[in-house]
Amino acid sequence: MGSRIKDDATTMPYSYASVLRWDPPESWTRVLTVDAHTAGEPLRVIFSGFPELSGETILARRREARERYDGIRRSLMWEPRGHADMYGCVVLPPVTPEADFGVLFTHNEGFSTMCGHGIIGVTTVVLELGLFPLREPETRLGIDTPAGFVEARGVVVDGRVRSVSFTNVASFVADRDARLAVPGFGEVRYDLAFGGAYYAYVDAADVGLELVPDQYGRIIEAGRAVKEAFRGTRTIEHPGDPDLGFLYGTIFVAPPADPAHHSRNVCVFADGEVDRSPTGTGVSGRAAIHHARGDLSTGRSITIESILGTTFDVAVTGTTRVGSIPAVVPEVTGEAFLTGRNEIFIDPDDPLRGGFIFR
Repeated sequence: MGSRIKDDATTMPYSYASVLRWDPPESWTRVLTVDAHTAGEPLRVIFSGFPELSGETILARRREARERYDGIRRSLMWEPRGHADMYGCVVLPPVTPEADFGVLFTHNEGFSTMCGHGIIGVTTVVLELGLFPLREPETRLGIDTPAGFVEARGVVVDGRVRSVSFTNVASFVADRDARLAVPGFGEVRYDLAFGGAYYAYVDAADVGLELVPDQYGRIIEAGRAVKEAFRGTRTIEHPGDPDLGFLYGTIFVAPPADPAHHSRNVCVFADGEVDRSPTGTGVSGRAAIHHARGDLSTGRSITIESILGTTFDVAVTGTTRVGSIPAVVPEVTGEAFLTGRNEIFIDPDDPLRGGFIFR
């Protein structure tokens, strides 16, 4: 069989057109998505079928989604329609005058506050689909996220999006060289930084890890242990909004596999998810840490690897403050690729309609 299903009843017992004409019963929930990946990390972009959300901010809409619509999140992220490491993005109307649209990010545990790989991915998707005018050499889009407004810029060559850069929300260091007693790993040194979400940054060597795919299970174990120990010993208060004040994940840092790169990041977030990308919010926090330490000057870019060896570039484009805290303005650059167009069905008679997860 060729790569396309041909509308030819003489060669097969069905036609492509008949597949497209079929409609499920009206009682079924239908969700239209376009799937993509950014540096290997999945992104399911949800265009229709998710309930309409109210609220004057994306954070308010996030609260409503958590309180009222967590069931559909589980159906779309968990098996059998997703998997334990699925990641999603609901496209919403904008809430600020400068934004073209809003986004609500979702994963196996709930709804996140910001996602760099998601911004790169959704920007690529909406521009490749022609939902906004595509201009060469660069197309700019304003995006409202739970953590605030970001600007994304798609590099366009011959009508295709080749890469996306975005100016992230202000990122800052909350704690440096802190210590944490982690059961099974002893006393662990960490930095705490915010790049749209809070992460504890740990040297992988300090917990006996190599950041390679073969260590996947041990990386999850260590990331969960650090996060759980952190929750049991301290709280986080974001200076701008209490909804942002929680530890999203653990990021392990190691030397790069490619000596031309700066370092390697592996993030364990939500309920033991491992980011396949270098983590856009994570490298933003890294930029804040390195700038505070004096080894990343304004205007300089560094390249950070993922567990797969894929990369993001991050630079400090300026400095600012969040409340009384010194902060940086990071710019993150990466690539995304479309992988599929899906109409997902949720049959109300399906006993597994709410999804399930193994971890």
